[in-house]
Amino acid sequence: MRFGVDTNILLYAVNRDCPEHATARALVEDWIRERVPFCIAWNVIYEFIRVGTHRAVFPRPLTSEQALRFLLSILEAPSVHVLTETDRHLALLKKTLSELVHPSGNLLHDVHTAVLLREHGVPEIVTADADFLQFKFLKVVDPVHAVKKQGGVNS
Repeated sequence: MRFGVDTNILLYAVNRDCPEHATARALVEDWIRERVPFCIAWNVIYEFIRVGTHRAVFPRPLTSEQALRFLLSILEAPSVHVLTETDRHLALLKKTLSELVHPSGNLLHDVHTAVLLREHGVPEIVTADADFLQFKFLKVVDPVHAVKKQGGVNS
């Protein structure tokens, strides 16, 4: 897999009311149409449903059926792979936690995603979340803000 996709990119792609919508939607549609190999972690799938259906987050939240229908339109593409934990997960979690300054709170969701990417040899994440810059083993690409960073340094 060339890269993983974070929750925020999927939320931007589905939410017509956000300013990042057109860019994110076009990217996801292009990846699927051009059969670009990419992956999504299970925790990202659940977070997409949780956030996308949350009334406190969106003025017009999705129903769980709408969220699932959107996800299925992506997950059923032949170039998309869903990442799951392997028997190496715990060892890589320990290693990743030891590399971080203060791994706690909301960062743990990103840790889960980063560890899954590491576990499957995926070197890059497409996200608008700068917290991923803490993971030195990931190249972070923010397509909605046109930023590419590696290990906290612009590249």
